[in-house]
Amino acid sequence: MHILISHDTVYRYREPPAGIVQTLRLTPRNHASQYVAWWRIDVSADCQLDAHEDAFGNLTHTFSIENPIEELTIHVEGAVDTEDAHGIVRGAIERFPPSLFLRETSLTQADEAILAFARDVRESADAAPLSLLHALLARVHTEMTFDTDPTHASTTAAEAFALRRGVCQDLTHVFIAAARSLGVPERYVSGYFYRADGVVEQHAGHAWAEAHVPEIGWISFDPANGISGTDAHVRVAAGLDYLSAAPIRGTRYGGGAESLAVRVRVEQSMRQSQN
Repeated sequence: MHILISHDTVYRYREPPAGIVQTLRLTPRNHASQYVAWWRIDVSADCQLDAHEDAFGNLTHTFSIENPIEELTIHVEGAVDTEDAHGIVRGAIERFPPSLFLRETSLTQADEAILAFARDVRESADAAPLSLLHALLARVHTEMTFDTDPTHASTTAAEAFALRRGVCQDLTHVFIAAARSLGVPERYVSGYFYRADGVVEQHAGHAWAEAHVPEIGWISFDPANGISGTDAHVRVAAGLDYLSAAPIRGTRYGGGAESLAVRVRVEQSMRQSQN
């Protein structure tokens, strides 16, 4: 599938801040079932984008603005060719052993409710790791409501599970917390998702999880949609949780209240895939 992506993030400040520093994880990489045909990032301010790789092998860009501004726009666009690999992720940069992704974080810590939920899934499902993960995927998708009304970036898996609702980030954190409690290495993935229902305008990017299964490797699971990864998923960054794979993270110095507007467009081109 040849997928075209356009993503705008617009900050407006009631009082201009004295300075801004941002780190962007907005550039996808090639792997066995994904090829980046072209990609670009534009920042409305006069600044330099410094590119590097983070600890997880994600492509990142950092910039700083040292003069007051009233509005900042980060624009991303590009084209990616994808193939359906039945959720299996091969050829991605792997810096760490899978066991690292058993590590809990503040956002993915399993409370007693999630632990009990995970145990119930294990007791009612086939013991084989892949079957267990598919059962967990179905339960999270069924028992939690995907809600486009955003929660906060600091919402934990336990908080989202107690609400039984959340954005894709929240459902992914719950899936990760439950799976890790069952001894399955899990990592968080941020990216984009092409909707087959023809809706191209979206409120945000997408998030899902990747689980490590012995003798197979990493497999993607999308709790928000209740499916394994397909050629509709464009993988951008991976980490232990949202904070280590966030599309944009940063800080500002001074200034008043800010407003944020996000516009994402994901559509399929009729151009034949290059893969």
